[in-house]
Amino acid sequence: MDQFLFFLVAFLAVASAVYFVFARNPLYAILSLIVTMFSIAGMYILLNAQFLAIIQIIVYAGAIMVLFLYILMMLNLNKQDESKKNNTLKFVGVLGVFRGVQQNQILVENVDGSVGLTKNLGRLLFNEYVLPFELASILILAGIVGAVLIGKKDL
Repeated sequence: MDQFLFFLVAFLAVASAVYFVFARNPLYAILSLIVTMFSIAGMYILLNAQFLAIIQIIVYAGAIMVLFLYILMMLNLNKQDESKKNNTLKFVGVLGVFRGVQQNQILVENVDGSVGLTKNLGRLLFNEYVLPFELASILILAGIVGAVLIGKKDL
């Protein structure tokens, strides 16, 4: 059942990515890219890598896609501004992607089921790498305080 669900989500990711390449409307293209990012996050969850799935949703589907939508709204594209696009190069690009795909088998016996769990990542961060983690936190806090002080207007 898990393998069927994985292939279903993978097919959704590939289909929405191909639609992104061939879409005429930029808004639909960006929305299909968001579907692609969420389906990649779904594949990460099915591969037992919850941390990567959350990062995928927060960074790509959240921040970058919202930025793309904002830029698209600011551009105010009209039909007369849009040039005639040739689909031949897009088709060649999709064929090039499928040409590089190879059938590889992964042995299930060698896969450790606890590798991508957030609990194990938390233990590793707060046990072995606690000093670099805390130093990175202080550095981020100093950057935030500096940005607030630079942006603050004198009253």
